[in-house]
Amino acid sequence: MKIGTDAVLLGAWTSIKHQPFSILDIGSGTGVLSLMLAQRSHAEVIDALEIDENAYEQCVENFENSSWSDRLFCYHASLEEFVEEIEDKYDLIISNPPFYSEDYKTDNNQRDLARFADAMPFNHLIESASKLLSENGLFSVIIPFKEEETFIALASKVNLFPNRILQVKGSPTSEIKRSLIEFSFKKSNPIQEELIIETSRHQYTTSYINLTKDFYLKM
Repeated sequence: MKIGTDAVLLGAWTSIKHQPFSILDIGSGTGVLSLMLAQRSHAEVIDALEIDENAYEQCVENFENSSWSDRLFCYHASLEEFVEEIEDKYDLIISNPPFYSEDYKTDNNQRDLARFADAMPFNHLIESASKLLSENGLFSVIIPFKEEETFIALASKVNLFPNRILQVKGSPTSEIKRSLIEFSFKKSNPIQEELIIETSRHQYTTSYINLTKDFYLKM
């Protein structure tokens, strides 16, 4: 599976100012978020969770071939199984969850599993994150903008509240497409910002370049 802009944005934007010791990547796919956070942080435990067998195998291979293989581990399990078996709490939980992508289901079941919300309902993700997150931890996620209000309302039911929100537009004239949200158990007035990716095709904005340049070979 290709690495999408969503993952790069989330991996670059997610805060590590609280210096997390342990990180969990829910629905890791090829492992790009875990690898980005290994590059950015000194976290000693970086666990990934992936249910799809092919993605899991690729994730493990990518971890083993990386410079941070001693800190990275991928579990092949469902989120439900993981929550039941793991007693540890994580200082940072990150997820680029599968969601219904406005369009339609394809003939590629594996890609559909990665893309559509029926593979991981938002309420299941939020409840699980609240159980796995440490008291002072952060939960960082990227979702469609149209789901932002619903997602925040669901999170508040398990005492997770937004601290930061980044709304993303493809171009200056396009609609807001994605919301990146950072949650914690502390209630605050969230810092809300906007990011525009391109001014025209492949002409990236300074803000996008500054955020993501450490993760692209050519930018």
